[in-house]
Amino acid sequence: MSAPERIPPRSVTAADPAAAVLLAEGELTVRGRIREASNAALYCTVTHEGREAACVYKPVAGERPLWDFPDGTLAGREVAAYAVSEATGWGLVPPTVLRDGPYGEGMCQLWIETAPGAELLALVDGEEPEPGWKAIGFAEVGEGRTALLVHADDERLRRLAVLDAVVNNADRKGGHLLPTAEGLLYGIDHGVTFNAEDKLRTLLWGWAGEPLTAEALDVLKGLRTALTDTGPLTAALTPLITRAEIDATRARVETLLTTGTHPQPGGDWPAIPWPPV
Repeated sequence: MSAPERIPPRSVTAADPAAAVLLAEGELTVRGRIREASNAALYCTVTHEGREAACVYKPVAGERPLWDFPDGTLAGREVAAYAVSEATGWGLVPPTVLRDGPYGEGMCQLWIETAPGAELLALVDGEEPEPGWKAIGFAEVGEGRTALLVHADDERLRRLAVLDAVVNNADRKGGHLLPTAEGLLYGIDHGVTFNAEDKLRTLLWGWAGEPLTAEALDVLKGLRTALTDTGPLTAALTPLITRAEIDATRARVETLLTTGTHPQPGGDWPAIPWPPV
């Protein structure tokens, strides 16, 4: 009798409700290391009940100590950012879970394939951006020359700018933006978020001081409700970040609703991450 034909596992997308279960309960196999990452980041596959996906596994044991974030907390912050993203309904962060793995507890996030040639950032000559672009600031490009750094005037980026303001993202670089062939946009690398002190550092300053969209205001109102003491988002965040950090998140949401505008850079913290990409 011949052996039964092997049924190949079905791949899972970020929009699939089964993605989080697959990441949390599947068998994790390390395939290689992502060397560009500042902390240990491993490229893996995960399989469970006939489903399979590529993912990134960042063990807590591989986190480098930071002066302004408690040791061993970056993985939890990544999962917390996913929880807030899900609460917005915008789906801006790939499915992310906290789980045990080959090198201990860590963050496990669905791998996102990006669309080749998608242009969200650019360096241009001139003092003002062209239509369809928003100015970030001037950057040195060598030989004493400067160029204007711009990002696309893209509604997906604008939503991500709001999310970053809520989670207090201290490291929104260009390489953390993942546009897909399906027209979606994901943000990754949220380990340095949710600090109780203001540390917003991002490339997405193009809307600074401008009124928030009606959609963003509605989303923020929903977050305010979800972040009450008995709210579902508070319950999701409680195992992941401190009470003071949850209170600070609630305060940031309230400030955005009160001002009705995108935040502007402050003077106590570098406004743009370095390197920017």
